[in-house]
Amino acid sequence: MENFIEQIDKRRTFAIISHPDAGKTTLTEKLLLYGGAIQQAGIVKGKKGARAAVSDWMEIEKQRGISVTSSVLQFRYNGYCVNILDTPGHQDFSEDTYRTLMAADSAVMVIDAAKGVENQTKKLFKVCTMRGIPIFTFINKMDRDAQNPFDLLEEIEQVLGIETYPMNWPIGSGKEFKGVYDRNKKEILAFQHSGKVGQQQAEKIEAQLGDPGLDELLTKPLHDTLSEDIELLDGAAYEFNLDKVRHGMLTPVFFGSALTNFGVEPFLKEFLRLAPTPRAYTDTLTSEPVDPCRDDFSGFVFKIQANMDKNHRDRIAFVRICSGKFERGMDAFHVQGNRKLKLATGTSMMADDRAIVDEAYAGDIVGLFDPGIFSIGDTVCSGKRHVQYPQIPTFAPEMFARITQVDTLKRKQFVKGMEELAQEGAIQIFRELGAGMESVIVGVVGVLQFEVLERRLKAEYRVEVRRQPLPY
Repeated sequence: MENFIEQIDKRRTFAIISHPDAGKTTLTEKLLLYGGAIQQAGIVKGKKGARAAVSDWMEIEKQRGISVTSSVLQFRYNGYCVNILDTPGHQDFSEDTYRTLMAADSAVMVIDAAKGVENQTKKLFKVCTMRGIPIFTFINKMDRDAQNPFDLLEEIEQVLGIETYPMNWPIGSGKEFKGVYDRNKKEILAFQHSGKVGQQQAEKIEAQLGDPGLDELLTKPLHDTLSEDIELLDGAAYEFNLDKVRHGMLTPVFFGSALTNFGVEPFLKEFLRLAPTPRAYTDTLTSEPVDPCRDDFSGFVFKIQANMDKNHRDRIAFVRICSGKFERGMDAFHVQGNRKLKLATGTSMMADDRAIVDEAYAGDIVGLFDPGIFSIGDTVCSGKRHVQYPQIPTFAPEMFARITQVDTLKRKQFVKGMEELAQEGAIQIFRELGAGMESVIVGVVGVLQFEVLERRLKAEYRVEVRRQPLPY
């Protein structure tokens, strides 16, 4: 039994949230690099022919350099089993991100050091606070010109309404960036401008503040500024309080540069130490929290994705395991469908590389093959006593368009494609009374979703469509 509970205690499941372009996918890749899950990081916006980011697998993502769907990536590091939910930063796909946040135990907020807190960050942050989940902040791109770190902290506190605790402190920024000072270990992590994008680790230098030798390493003005800053922080800033972190009231802040690999590993180590183990979700039937360590398996579907495998027309239902252990071939009960089913294959994802999973534990995400029976928010469970997890909210569409197929002979593919994409939650379909199926009205949260719809209908279902925007 010990082993079972130990397995669950070693799970860390978190989502990475940010405004587009703050460096979220780059940070994800560097974390995977340290976990040994990938051998070399692909620069996300590479030149033509360069490798695209590991977590972006749809064609449109590779062309645009943006993440459109949330990927689930798992790796092991220092005995922990880490599940990263990479979410789309672009606001047109915020609905997918909201759903993904329902499956996370904590969130990492990536902020661009030059731009500070941006709109999309505010929206996503709100969802995290509604759920009371812990938030860790990584202030990225310190190797470029950045705002004053005190101003950045003040902005996080005022705009987002959360207390901050800097775990490390930057020494200069842009061309003057010399590294960070670790407040806990009282040592300096030096930044090397090696010219090429970082794939190796930064070197640590242990030195006391005020030590004359530091003048040489940092330059006297930067050394003086650092000493003053640290004195100010130690005197005036919030105290570190783990309980506040766990309740989402205080965010530990780390400074670094994901692109050059600087500060990523120290962040990962501290994050794993402080982040919570899998949380207990509430059973709506009894209003009681369900203990993740209980014997019976249970989980809910938070995402459905069709056609991830180009060779097989398939649908994968992503399930967040809330309690117990998943075993391939196990019997389970589908609560909303009120029927028994066999969980034949579980897959774990490394973007589009799949591994068949024989077992998984509370906190993990498994992809179940879906013959068309699951909907977003469905609960699956085993054991005599059934549980049911709360529904996942859907959002009112803000834009509408009439979508008409160009080739009427492809009606079957058109209907199938529209229905499958609607089940994924990417679009909402409305039908006019008395109208046929040759054209439907589609509602979306953001205009980019129309583009994805058109491209996917063409690529996955071989259907060309016309789009006519509607005024309401």
